[in-house]
Amino acid sequence: MNSGPSRIRRLFANPIFLLGLTAFLAAFVVQSGELGSSDTTHRLQTAHSFWTSQPPVFPDEYPEFGIHGRNGKLYAWYGIGQSLLLLPSDIAGTYIAKLPVFDEYDDTDPNVRDIVVSFTTTILVCVLSVLVCYRLLGLFDFSVNERLAGALALLFGTTFLHYTQNMMENNYILLLTLTGLCFQYEWLKTGKTRALLIGSIALGANILTRLTTGMDWIGVGVFLLLAAWFSNIRGRELWSRFIIYAKVVLPIYIFFGLMDRLYQFVRFGSFFNTYMTIVAMEFRQRDPSLPAKYPFETPFHIGFFGALFSPEKSIFTYDPLLLLTILICIFGWKRFSSPLRAYLITFGLLLLAYISFYARYTDWAGDTAWGDRYAATATQLVAFISVPLLVRYRKNLSKLFWPIGIGLIAISVAVQLASVAFWCPLERYQMDVLDQPTFFVGLRFSNIWNYAFGHIDRWNLSPGLPAADMWDYVHITTLNFLPFLLKRVGVAPHWVVALTMAIWFAAIATLAALLIFLWFQARRGSFTPSSSAT
Repeated sequence: MNSGPSRIRRLFANPIFLLGLTAFLAAFVVQSGELGSSDTTHRLQTAHSFWTSQPPVFPDEYPEFGIHGRNGKLYAWYGIGQSLLLLPSDIAGTYIAKLPVFDEYDDTDPNVRDIVVSFTTTILVCVLSVLVCYRLLGLFDFSVNERLAGALALLFGTTFLHYTQNMMENNYILLLTLTGLCFQYEWLKTGKTRALLIGSIALGANILTRLTTGMDWIGVGVFLLLAAWFSNIRGRELWSRFIIYAKVVLPIYIFFGLMDRLYQFVRFGSFFNTYMTIVAMEFRQRDPSLPAKYPFETPFHIGFFGALFSPEKSIFTYDPLLLLTILICIFGWKRFSSPLRAYLITFGLLLLAYISFYARYTDWAGDTAWGDRYAATATQLVAFISVPLLVRYRKNLSKLFWPIGIGLIAISVAVQLASVAFWCPLERYQMDVLDQPTFFVGLRFSNIWNYAFGHIDRWNLSPGLPAADMWDYVHITTLNFLPFLLKRVGVAPHWVVALTMAIWFAAIATLAALLIFLWFQARRGSFTPSSSAT
């Protein structure tokens, strides 16, 4: 008779369930129903071409997008990874959109297929990423409360939240990197071959999305080596573990590397070049004035220091928790465990490696993306760890550390919440009419203020917004959440908008109540190590 209520009580005493539900609700409320960028739109079209007669790139999109491959056919230049991720939801969304109830929504924006794709894919990636983060922190021997703090810091305190709304490939890359790191480290601790296999498949699959994630392969390998070395695993034992690691990992990495090369061969007839070489060749043919080094013509110092300190793209302004990580490392390094030291050294260096690699790239910071999207994964990995470190070592640090830490956490959360308020190209449009350099994060808060008080005219959009981009104007002049977009476009019936709005506000209220419940449960010490599995 009481099995139902008892089961519910057990669920709400389980921090993993509560964390997963929190991630689900957070991802749900920030969805706009849009894919968030032209990059993802084109990756979805590539996925659509896998199972329909439609082309991966439509002829009228050239030359703005697409490059010629075999037999002169237009292809997208991206890897296949995110297209494969989107494929199941694309199939489902396509058939759902054909249901009679959606006849009047045909070819509207956001359309039914995009809504299905964005909600199903990003919510899944968000929930899995947060849960894997929690698991990883358990392997570092953080307490349940510290793990919860770290996972919530990733969700609400880093640019992960923005890319939960805007479906670039960043969060998918983070999920695969986190999973690879977590399970390969579990193998190091436990010797379980199954864990090493799972981690290697996750890291291997990453190469299908972006070739530079090969640096993540190296990064995780270096982390394991340092963690073993710092734990006095050396000599014959270290060599023995390396042999086991290589026997499992190398075949998997080679397999995924060959899959990437096969996809390159199918499109462009070569196993050995990259799409960037073809992009460079075709772009220079159309525009001979482009530099010979295009698309890596940017002076190194501009891209490198720009990623660190420029007002438009500084990683410290988009992820202020980085500053907290640096401060805690300076004053608490001697107290850190060996694995934590290995983690911070490895992923700090990986962040610098990503910044250095893209420093010469023509769009070194990802163009209209929110922040430096090419360094986003490494940035988030270094940033979120600051919060569980602060909670663990607060009593061992100066009394000033706690208020400074809380202040930086509050600033970071405010930045991430602001990042989802409007569509990210808003400030890019404004940059065309404002004096440079432009402090993008500060401009976003100014835009929120002017929107709240009915002064959108102060955004100065008209001079920089062509008439052809009227949908962009509609999109950026409303809150970037599905109910508000449906209302702004005016296609959906009034009852649909009202129902969607009611569900959205109910989800926000539930999320707020859940966060408060988590806070009180953590304060009461209700979450013990026995209440959750690593």
